[in-house]
Amino acid sequence: MKLEELKQMSLPEIKRTHYINNHIHTCHSFSPYNPTEAVWAACKSGLATAGIVDHDTTAGAHEFLAAGKAIGLPVTVGAECRVSMEKTKLKGRRLNNPDQLSVAYVVMHGIPHENIDKVDAFFAPYRDKRNQRNRGMIGNINRLTEPFGITLDFERDVLPLSVTTVTERHLLFALAERIISRCQTPAEVVSFLRDVMGVAVPPSAEANILQRDSHPDYYAYDILGVLKSGLVEKIYIPAAEELPDVMQFTDMVRKYGGISAYAYLGDVVSSVTGDKKAQKFEDDYLDELFEVIGSYGFDAVTFMPTRNTPAQLDRVMSLCERNHFFQISGEDINSPRQKFVCPAYDDPKFAHLVKAAYTLIEYETLAQTDLASARALIRV
Repeated sequence: MKLEELKQMSLPEIKRTHYINNHIHTCHSFSPYNPTEAVWAACKSGLATAGIVDHDTTAGAHEFLAAGKAIGLPVTVGAECRVSMEKTKLKGRRLNNPDQLSVAYVVMHGIPHENIDKVDAFFAPYRDKRNQRNRGMIGNINRLTEPFGITLDFERDVLPLSVTTVTERHLLFALAERIISRCQTPAEVVSFLRDVMGVAVPPSAEANILQRDSHPDYYAYDILGVLKSGLVEKIYIPAAEELPDVMQFTDMVRKYGGISAYAYLGDVVSSVTGDKKAQKFEDDYLDELFEVIGSYGFDAVTFMPTRNTPAQLDRVMSLCERNHFFQISGEDINSPRQKFVCPAYDDPKFAHLVKAAYTLIEYETLAQTDLASARALIRV
């Protein structure tokens, strides 16, 4: 769906809920949705408000805002990226990134709209460096798969999958498509992954793949989930020049009037999205982490209620209060299998996260004329 199509649609009456989502990806990083489609899907799901946070880019933000205006859905603008923590006390620690030590996922929320293009320009050179590493990882994939008659070309097979930022998911999605073209049935795909490539296929992932005929739109994404969980460590090249230093990130966010947020992951026992192994992350040193991000000028912590246990959520919310961090939430959307609505917001203890979504909307509007007053809105 294109923006002009949405503007010309006769929109059905959709019942709004109290649900919010501030962590939606689009085709400008990795997602089956362009910005207009993401807004429309959010609206159909009954979301009260939605937020875009593509990786290393804000290129989809203007369309996202226009689609929200056309449909009457309040929306917010942000961007997600990875930063180097090499120069901090957390050097050598596994933060919220399963693939590399000393690297953290962070989010810029609440970007004043006149600065959207400036933020995108900040990320542009990092995207170029990232593609140099992406080409190297395609080489690693080919070394693994060439014996099976599969080779990928970055320009031909990968670049068309993304409008702006290319991530590891794009590389593996291209491989998933090639596996689908090689194997005629879902059972053959499972056998090829497990017996030929030697990739572990968890029972839940196998069940999803075998249900291709019921959910054909999920098929390639379900295979991607298996590849991301079982293959990344075999093809991964550590990120370096494509990573801004954490201080460069917080300085940029402050310069352009946004809100800097650390994305809490927490120890994973069972991956909700099916693409992460059981693994320990920040929980063993969470108090120290909060001290460090506070010292580097972070304003907020963002987290996803469905990804964590009640004990983890209670702890992170308590630490946010104690350390005066604004709390932001949303559910990662980068696959058609993922739901835009998170039922966890039915729990009254998460009511402040719903309120925070509206605060973000107010912040973005106010920050364009009175940044000092906007920042007062998120002061805890």
